[in-house]
Amino acid sequence: MNSGAGFGRFRLFMILKMNFKNIKTYTVLIVCVTLFCVNQVQAQSQDWQHLDLQKDGVFGISADKAYSELLKGKKAKPVVVAILDSGTDTSHVDLKSVLWVNPKEKRGNGKDDDHNGFIDDIHGWNFIGSAKGNVNYDNLELTRLIRRGDGKKDTQLQNLYDQKLQDAQSTIMDILHFRSILDTVVNKMGKTETVAVDFQNYKPETKEQAYVRNVLLNVLSGSTYADFRKNQVDDALEHFKEQRDYNLNLAFDPRSIVGDNYTNAQEHHYGNNDVTGPDAHHGTHVAGIVAADRTNNIGIKGIADDVKLMIVRAVPNGDERDKDIANGIRYAADNGAKIINMSFGKAYNWDKPAVDSAVKYAISKDVLFVQAAGNDGKDIDSIANYPNPVYADGSGKADNWITVGASGWKDDSALVAPFSNYGAKTVDVFAPGEQIYSTIPGGGYARYDGTSMAAPTVSGLAALIREYYPALKANEVKDIILQSVVKVSHFVMIRQKGKLIRVPFTAVCNSGGIVNAYNALKLAETYHHRKSDS
Repeated sequence: MNSGAGFGRFRLFMILKMNFKNIKTYTVLIVCVTLFCVNQVQAQSQDWQHLDLQKDGVFGISADKAYSELLKGKKAKPVVVAILDSGTDTSHVDLKSVLWVNPKEKRGNGKDDDHNGFIDDIHGWNFIGSAKGNVNYDNLELTRLIRRGDGKKDTQLQNLYDQKLQDAQSTIMDILHFRSILDTVVNKMGKTETVAVDFQNYKPETKEQAYVRNVLLNVLSGSTYADFRKNQVDDALEHFKEQRDYNLNLAFDPRSIVGDNYTNAQEHHYGNNDVTGPDAHHGTHVAGIVAADRTNNIGIKGIADDVKLMIVRAVPNGDERDKDIANGIRYAADNGAKIINMSFGKAYNWDKPAVDSAVKYAISKDVLFVQAAGNDGKDIDSIANYPNPVYADGSGKADNWITVGASGWKDDSALVAPFSNYGAKTVDVFAPGEQIYSTIPGGGYARYDGTSMAAPTVSGLAALIREYYPALKANEVKDIILQSVVKVSHFVMIRQKGKLIRVPFTAVCNSGGIVNAYNALKLAETYHHRKSDS
């Protein structure tokens, strides 16, 4: 799940990763941690993505303004949005009322009532499971290619795999080393509950302890020690162990759980109806951004107010497989989805023609694709990023496709989220993707970073347009979203070849701006009148 929240969740520890012998690294990292923590504190509004730049001083998408000034008294027509992701907690109090329900399927009778090839697909379908259970972890696509033998033909591919495995192993050692020093410091304090003032008063005995002390002083300005220890140290350690043990492990292949013929891309009917799966954090967070219940006065409000969420599970903890994504797209299109949110991505592909075929099929049914640009902080004009709208057979590209980068809440040079991919040609728009507060499994809520959070913001906007202007086609909705952005006139900072540089916003996306619900709905009204008059 390259484009997921993983980088956002562990962004602080990626900053903390260090070489204790290098005093220059020490100084730079402290500065980076300070900046990170300041940003954490500044995300004060739990729904900042709904706010308006002029009214609220926060670079949201003006959804609140659109509801209060443009949509009062207007009737909406329900729109089905497919959440093609890791799974979604269908019991979450903020989501259960907005789930798509298959009208032709009878719940729990073990029969394929609607004869679509999927038994008891009440809220959607899971393409990475079977009667044996569900796939949780899977390899990176790079690992699968090496196992297939591609590394023997491409030494660069093999070298990249070797480097990734080495990086995962060394990062584990770095975290363990950092944690060991942290434990020493905390133990010397002798406190059961450690707070910022304890670190302020602590006199370090080594340079390493001084480093850890300063990191914690900065971190605890916007978090508690317990939160930092769990979310940025212990969870980060588990994340990189998962990389080593599953994502990059050539001996690990969970596909036997699914029980399909993986070599047959024409096989469409496999899986099970467990759309939550073993780890639904990512998909649940994405779903809430799109359409969390706006009427129950609980938790949060989604962007769109009359959406039915179709849950299609096809993304494991690891890279998604092309066959599953292709089938997920086909399932969504066949069952009435008008928007497919794709908050995932990877650097390599196994069978792009299978995905392309499914994309063409969905476009024939007037589906709009919204894809996360990815979280590597790179220019995807010049590096591969899958899926993408360019067809492998040279027949052109998918028009009904929006690629989304992640932005922050301050209208300054740091507007482009530091992790977000960008591209003057390949990225269409930017949308809020830093510290987005949304639903997580078990009825909870959390803030995540990622283009995975920016994409559903745009999917929610697209759904809002299609709710109130149902006659508009997918390509028209895309045009409206791109034409109605708030243009960014100042320079922004991005990283190229290891250096921060200032560039105009047109260098990071082809629309040159941040999506805006108020502007988009006003423009949609003109499209509506134009259609009515013709």
